[in-house]
Amino acid sequence: MTKVLGQRALFGANRLKLGIFGANCSSGLAATTVDERWQASWDNNAALAKLADAAGIEFMLPIARWRGYGGATDFQHSTLETITWACGLLASTQRLCVFGTVHVPLVHPIFAAKQFVTTDLVSRGRFGINLVCGWNQDEFDMFGAAQREHDARYDYADEWLSVVEGVWSNAKPFDFDGRYFKLEGAVGDPRPFNGTRPIVMNAAASPAGRMFSVRRSDILFTTLLDLESATKSVQDIKAFARQNENDRLEVFTHVYVVCRETRREAEDYHHHYAVECADSDAVERLATMQGLYTKGRPPELRDKLKFRIAGGHGGLPVVGDPDDVAAKLVDVADAGFAGCTITFVDYLKEFPFFQERVLPRLEREGVRKPPNILH
Repeated sequence: MTKVLGQRALFGANRLKLGIFGANCSSGLAATTVDERWQASWDNNAALAKLADAAGIEFMLPIARWRGYGGATDFQHSTLETITWACGLLASTQRLCVFGTVHVPLVHPIFAAKQFVTTDLVSRGRFGINLVCGWNQDEFDMFGAAQREHDARYDYADEWLSVVEGVWSNAKPFDFDGRYFKLEGAVGDPRPFNGTRPIVMNAAASPAGRMFSVRRSDILFTTLLDLESATKSVQDIKAFARQNENDRLEVFTHVYVVCRETRREAEDYHHHYAVECADSDAVERLATMQGLYTKGRPPELRDKLKFRIAGGHGGLPVVGDPDDVAAKLVDVADAGFAGCTITFVDYLKEFPFFQERVLPRLEREGVRKPPNILH
């Protein structure tokens, strides 16, 4: 079957695919109070998508957020809903793959199937689905929805995705008799673009999450704690995927970028926004939710991880001059990651410098190709 544009981009020639992460959320992924923090307006997102598309960036990935994390900025309190956001961006770009992020327990799969296929057709196959099986209880309380026991969330998601794919693949009405869904006469038309299925991404760390990802996903998204241990981690994930008959699975991760003319400028700004001007209450809430105060974790490690939460929601810091930033991204590729998301404090202001000074270095290092080459 011929690959559509989104699949060619995310499984194409570039050894390290790049994606813009979290631009649909106020402050992006930086929990900071600086005045220049990201304003997630529609106009800003549309302008950023066009810049990314022209630069050859492969994808944009949103965060599905329904309420903020508090603090002085109420971090990520203002957000654009991810499927309609994706549909709008895809309609105004040419090659970019745009994901929609969906909290599986909060959306019925028959509705989701219709919503996804519409967006996929708008984009002619450049739409991707990022599945989230459970997360913030405060948000679930807003919907009057209870979260299931941890492992059961993935069993539910497995049935949910089976219903979505059943709607796309069955020409006639079908019944579904599962543990969580009992449906009669389910049907849906049209089909996804060119007979393909949109790319599926899932973030997973637990054994149950990893099993779901390798069975049902094309991309497993995982946090990169350090480059020293990353290579083995990626190798283990890929081996586990092969054992479960998924030779196609790719592993992506997240970094945040602070790139300036000199290393000193970049490090000073990093300290300014992520330490001096950190939104401390929001960082504390996220640290608690992410289990940073687990018994036995050394205080110095907790402090390091809190710094990374303020800097970019826990991503790996990539800080320095253009040579430093390019070298660190090459290290990410060498560790075995097929792609990574990138974030900035102010995407529109900082991305053009990254495009002009870092992307050509990545091309010279052989991890990316010029944007005029269709991936």
